[in-house]
Amino acid sequence: MVFFKNPTVYPHEGFNAQEDGDALRAAMKGFGTDEDTIIEILCSRSNAQRQKIAAYFADELGRDLIDDLKGELGGNFEDVIVALVRDPEEYLCKQLNNAMEGMGTDEKTLIEILCSRPDNEVRRLVDAYEEKYNRPLAEQLCGEVTGELRRLMTFIVTGTRDSGDDVDATLAREQAVQLFEAGEDRFGTDESVFTKILAKENFNHLSQVFEEYKDVSGNTIEQALKSEVDGDLLEAMLAIVECVQSPPAFFAKRLYKAVHGAGTDDETLIRIIVSRSEIDLGTIKEEFERIYDKTLESYIRDSMVQGETSGDYKKALLALIK
Repeated sequence: MVFFKNPTVYPHEGFNAQEDGDALRAAMKGFGTDEDTIIEILCSRSNAQRQKIAAYFADELGRDLIDDLKGELGGNFEDVIVALVRDPEEYLCKQLNNAMEGMGTDEKTLIEILCSRPDNEVRRLVDAYEEKYNRPLAEQLCGEVTGELRRLMTFIVTGTRDSGDDVDATLAREQAVQLFEAGEDRFGTDESVFTKILAKENFNHLSQVFEEYKDVSGNTIEQALKSEVDGDLLEAMLAIVECVQSPPAFFAKRLYKAVHGAGTDDETLIRIIVSRSEIDLGTIKEEFERIYDKTLESYIRDSMVQGETSGDYKKALLALIK
């Protein structure tokens, strides 16, 4: 399936790494910090341009841009600004590592990052992860998640998914029948059948499988999963289904949940807005308004007024989703 991808952050016309670098240095030099200048520059440059600014800091000023930002900023504002300066794949690898380090495992972050992406994007993350942490991502995952979820995620990160875009209509029908017979048509659920198909087939083909499933069962694949699977495995499988059907809708729902209710999930909010800003955040905004009948900007702004997020952090997020 083809989705139109509208970013919110584009390369800045007339970009000059030296001018931006000197302006950022001045904003952090001396007494006090000029947060508005930092927001204005870093939230309106592409990541490739930010990398050139960082290189200017290192080569010409003899300074580390991220270290300087960490020394001047704090809290969630620091997190979003530093995230912008990191290489995109390095940033997501760090998020994956954080989800597995220390006590407990953040399965929801692992699911969001790994189950939402097609094979070519996952492969790049897997390579970047091993280069950064000198350890295969699959190996670390196996020590953090268990059961059928471990099997599903292992398939995803070991390149088992078909990397093409072809759809085999005959096979899709056969697999729809297999899914029905493994779930709704029997007592108990053979989760391995769901895992194998959802983790191995390309997203275009899965879209056809889901259409065939409705014809075979009379129910949607989402209805079937919710009646047959539970817990984190259900969340992972639904993430795959939703991203096959509409990645922007999947991320719009994640953004809503990140702010809705008691307390803001700032890490998720920052991760999605930063990582999708140059890909499809504009489309995510459109889906958000379609689903919730309010704009993403107004939703975040209103939540911030209620104290969920505030000040420069709010300005930075709104600058990215403008």
